[in-house]
Amino acid sequence: QVQLVESGGGLVQPGGSLRLSCTASGSMFTIYVMNWYRQGPGKQREWVASITSAGNTNYAESVKDRFTISRDNVKKSVYLQMNSLQPEDTGVYYCHTRVVRTDYWGQGTQVTVSS
Repeated sequence: QVQLVESGGGLVQPGGSLRLSCTASGSMFTIYVMNWYRQGPGKQREWVASITSAGNTNYAESVKDRFTISRDNVKKSVYLQMNSLQPEDTGVYYCHTRVVRTDYWGQGTQVTVSS
C-alpha cells in the first residue's frame, strides 16, 4: 500500500509561482517513478511531469521550461515548482505512482490562476 498526500495549492495571479509537495508512505519510495497529473475544469486528467528514481525528468510540452519536478528520497517527497503560471494551468493537481501494476493517487490539491 502506498499513500500519497499533496499540499501547496492555492490562488495565484497570472505570472506567479507555486510549489506543490507530495509525501509518500511506503519503504520502497526510492524506486518509484513519481508523476504529477492535473485536471482542469471540464477537462480530462492529463499528465504533467515525471521523475525516475535516478532523477531523470520528463515534462508535458505545455509546461516545459516553466515547471520543475524534483524529489527528496530521504523525505519520501516529490515536488512541482510551477513558475509563470497562466489561467490555463488552473486545476486539481494529483500526485501519482504505479507499484506492481497498481496505480496510487493522492487526494489532489487545487491550483487556481486568476487575477
